[in-house]
Amino acid sequence: MIRRHSTAQPSAEITWHALPVYDVLEQTRSSANGLQEGEAQRRLALHGLNQLAPAKRRGPLRRLLVQFHNVLLYVMLAASAITAMLGHWVDTGVLLAAVVLNAIIGFIQEGKAESALDAIHTMLAPRATVVRNGRRYEIDASSLAPGDLVALGSGDRVPADLRLIAAKDFHVEEAALTGESLPVEKGTEPVAADAPLGDRNCMAFMGTVALTGQASGIVIATGADTEIGRINQLLAGIQSVTTPLMRHINRFSYWLALVILAIAVVIFLFGTLVRGESAVAMFTMVVALVASAIPEGLPAIMTVTLALGVQRMARQKAIVRRLPAVETLGSVTVICTDKTGTLTRNEMTVQRVICAGQAFDVSGVGYGSAGEFSSGGRIVDAASHPVLARAIQAGVLCNDASLRQEGKHWLPGGDPTEVALLTLGHKAGLAPEPENAAMPRLDSIPFESANRYMATLHRDAQGQPWILLKGAPEQILDLCDWQLTDAGQAPLQVDYWRRMATDTAARGLRVLALASKSAAPRHACLDAEDIQAGFTLLALVGIVDLPREEAVRSVHACHQAGIRVKMITGDHADTARAIGAQLDIGVGKPAITGAEIAIMDDAALSRVVCDIDVFARASPEHKLRLVRALQADGQVVAMTGDGVNDAPALKRADVGISMGLKGTEAAKQASDMVLADDNFATIAIAVREGRAVYDNIKKFILFMLPTNGGEALIVIAALFSGLALPLTPAQVLWINMVTAGTLGVALAFEPPERGIMKRQPRPAQAPLLSAFFVWRIVFVSVLMMAGGLGLFLWEVGNGASPASARTIVVNAVVVSEMFYLLCSRYITASVLNREGLTGNPYVLWAIAGCAALQLIYTHAPFMQAIFGSSDLTPAEWLKVLGAGLAVFLCSELEKLLLRLQRHRRGAIHSGARP
Repeated sequence: MIRRHSTAQPSAEITWHALPVYDVLEQTRSSANGLQEGEAQRRLALHGLNQLAPAKRRGPLRRLLVQFHNVLLYVMLAASAITAMLGHWVDTGVLLAAVVLNAIIGFIQEGKAESALDAIHTMLAPRATVVRNGRRYEIDASSLAPGDLVALGSGDRVPADLRLIAAKDFHVEEAALTGESLPVEKGTEPVAADAPLGDRNCMAFMGTVALTGQASGIVIATGADTEIGRINQLLAGIQSVTTPLMRHINRFSYWLALVILAIAVVIFLFGTLVRGESAVAMFTMVVALVASAIPEGLPAIMTVTLALGVQRMARQKAIVRRLPAVETLGSVTVICTDKTGTLTRNEMTVQRVICAGQAFDVSGVGYGSAGEFSSGGRIVDAASHPVLARAIQAGVLCNDASLRQEGKHWLPGGDPTEVALLTLGHKAGLAPEPENAAMPRLDSIPFESANRYMATLHRDAQGQPWILLKGAPEQILDLCDWQLTDAGQAPLQVDYWRRMATDTAARGLRVLALASKSAAPRHACLDAEDIQAGFTLLALVGIVDLPREEAVRSVHACHQAGIRVKMITGDHADTARAIGAQLDIGVGKPAITGAEIAIMDDAALSRVVCDIDVFARASPEHKLRLVRALQADGQVVAMTGDGVNDAPALKRADVGISMGLKGTEAAKQASDMVLADDNFATIAIAVREGRAVYDNIKKFILFMLPTNGGEALIVIAALFSGLALPLTPAQVLWINMVTAGTLGVALAFEPPERGIMKRQPRPAQAPLLSAFFVWRIVFVSVLMMAGGLGLFLWEVGNGASPASARTIVVNAVVVSEMFYLLCSRYITASVLNREGLTGNPYVLWAIAGCAALQLIYTHAPFMQAIFGSSDLTPAEWLKVLGAGLAVFLCSELEKLLLRLQRHRRGAIHSGARP
């Protein structure tokens, strides 16, 4: 770790974790008595308070005004101004309400996102125990200065970045900062200068929590210069990326507005200069056409569709904090996920026991007694293997953890590794509580980093004393002379046990050795002299944080959906690679460490990140660089995490996903979505919903544009043909209002289509309107124009009044849209089945509501007075229904031909005969 806090040479860069203790004291001009009070105050004035500077933020008014800076909202405001000019105040009010609603939602969500910085501040320690002038004081942690000597005990939150100078049985929980799944044992010995953050065992970092033991350390970084301060600066400097949908909608709205304006100018000039219409009449018609062509229903439909997606996801334990994130999930191509607690259970489990020349596999995950022992694929009873039973008993007795059952839940206490040994005892049917065992504990030597073992003294039922030993294999092997076999004691085969330890570690398991000795302590109490030699090795135990079963299925579902899953964790490379293999992540490929990432430039990282799926020992900067490299490659990235170290990458990702149960508040506030159950499998469900949301928005666009296009083509064709106008401006607005207000909304309730999770993700740069979409829009617009204009010419040719002919045209267009709404439920699949016609009850209700409005429009006297409509006969209604049915059948025929063409093309590509 390089810092600029030497008070002797403030500008020097020092790698504190690589320095011996005496050099640390010399460089900081401190001592075992701490700083003098005056010197501490001088340094505090020089370096500033030990606190994180608040981020610069926009004021509430500016944040609110920025919400209106959106092309889509500009289009809506223009539409509201046009309807106001025409005196349609209801339309104006609805449009303005939609604009204000969108702005308010954005304002609230942005305010929540900014609170991520506040969440980091809650991790800072409010008080600290400092040694100054040789005496201990408790002071405000913000008053700590570089060089201060800080004392730490169990339960303390580390108040600044410290270089430890003394430590006794000191373990720190660093998962929130480094991603390390287990408590980290701390000492005072220096480590390599290039050691990654998670391996700097002589350091204690601000915001982490001391679990056991005592320690003291010299402050070498405060405030913004600490590791957590650097994360705070990263978070403050990251701009959230816009979602693919919003980028497409903005681009689509911009070009659509230009096209509409160009057409309006052409029609106005043609009508006034060629047709000889009055400028006022043509201006009114042009305004009506523009109002009908502008997709003012799109923002409302987007909001409704996204809100419905939020509700469906919430029922599946996925809490969405930003509406656009719903759709973005549907376009995700890469999920970068943390390991501990996300893909794994965050519950250590014994998976393998090696003893008496056999390897026993242990099934079952989590805590409790569920699980079996097997060897060579056959289930075995632990009690029938005396050496196995004795080794398990040693693990239960040489243990300081607790595990008790309350109802259906098991409540663990203490070190997770020791809890795993108690769980193993449950599975073997042994009493897990030492005080209830047949061999009560008389004395113990707690685990210390210098010894790397724990020892306990017991007396069996015959009064025989036993010393039980548990610790690192290399340490325990040095203390053993014998090994226990089914035939009794035998000389220790050191090479065999070392090979077994290496093989177990290569499987990604943490290895412990268990040993025992029948002997009494030399003195009244058990001490290190009693642990010199003469032990009998009982077993090696392999412990792992197992993957969630549902996470395995979820990763497979993501792969089927064309989504790459990448594991980015703070754990060691071997552990990450082994867990990845169990999840089918990065199989057959190496794991890249944070140290390797650090020496890569951006170009090299971009090449690596596309091929490698497992990244270990990753720091916050590494995670952020990986997300940026993927985005630079055109990927849409979802990032999961639970620690404060994940917050910058969560904010930068297209979709940040945090854990609701075990996640830090900083991670939640920086994310777009929170998993209420901390279950990776929920992400696959959320992706499915996100794809459905995007489908529904596409379906609405494919429904809305042809209907608007049909209206416009009817008027344009009449103008260019020299005919009387088939629709008045008021009638155009009526069609637009009644169809957008009733029919279009129903598509927001469409359920996901079958096979939606077997599609490949859509390309992030794919335009909203593909060539196929343009064809569909033109095709259906022409169908509607042909039906409406054809009926108009027929009625006029048969001597019908203009009012009657126009009423038929209005109803023909609206009924055609009713039929086309059914077609729009599926973009390419047929709706000529029970599911297609009745699968969405909201569509049927929308059609019924729209039909009722059209009956009122046609036959109500007050509507006839407003819109110039007239009554229709049953025969005329049949003509109207015929026009709508023609649009329906032609649309279904077009989809059938499209499916046949795709099937033929697929058969040719696969080599089959078409």
